Amino acid sequence: MSLTWQLRAGVAAGVLVPVVLWIDGATRAGYSLWHHGASQLGTGDRGWLQTINFALGGTLLALFAAGLRRVLHPGLAARWAPILTATAAAGLLVAGFVPTDPALGYPPGEPEGLTATGGVHQVAGLALFAGLSAAALVLARRAAETNRRNARLLKAGGILVIVFAFAAGIAYRLDTLGVWQPAPAGLLEHLSLLAGFGWVAVTAVWLLRRPSAVAAPGGIVSGRSG
Repeated sequence: MSLTWQLRAGVAAGVLVPVVLWIDGATRAGYSLWHHGASQLGTGDRGWLQTINFALGGTLLALFAAGLRRVLHPGLAARWAPILTATAAAGLLVAGFVPTDPALGYPPGEPEGLTATGGVHQVAGLALFAGLSAAALVLARRAAETNRRNARLLKAGGILVIVFAFAAGIAYRLDTLGVWQPAPAGLLEHLSLLAGFGWVAVTAVWLLRRPSAVAAPGGIVSGRSG
């Protein structure tokens, strides 16, 4: 596959996954974007839609990781950004095919509690969020050599992914303890995914618009190792 199509896969993944999640969440009976986690859309009557979304999104993200490997010059970013992005892709694929457990009353009437399947899904989710956050921060370090604006955007994206994901975990715990009901665990998780896939799409567009960006001043990354 050509490099252009691998980078376009990054744009497609960055748009597809969050858009389908938000539209499905806003139109799913009994589901609350404020309250329920993104992964819970993989359960219930329309669970098949998110299985497809995560599987396709994970495949596109993996292609983008391969594109990053080809476009980056040797150095720390060339080694780790593709690996971390591929880790996120693998997490998304597993999360799609291994559904989460019912929680916070969704799907309605289903028994709640952690199962082995739910445990696997949680590990996959950790790989997704950690991979998206760390890859952005690695790319931000490289981008800082030539374009501080792009570096700031990437750094912000990487930080927001992990901050929103951590906050979502806290909100979920407060909800289950009855301290804050309904807590915005779902909204925070959706925002984390939006930040993660947002930097993927924007980075892919930067690279598509400037084929020589890896070496040219003002590009996303520089030709120096780092």
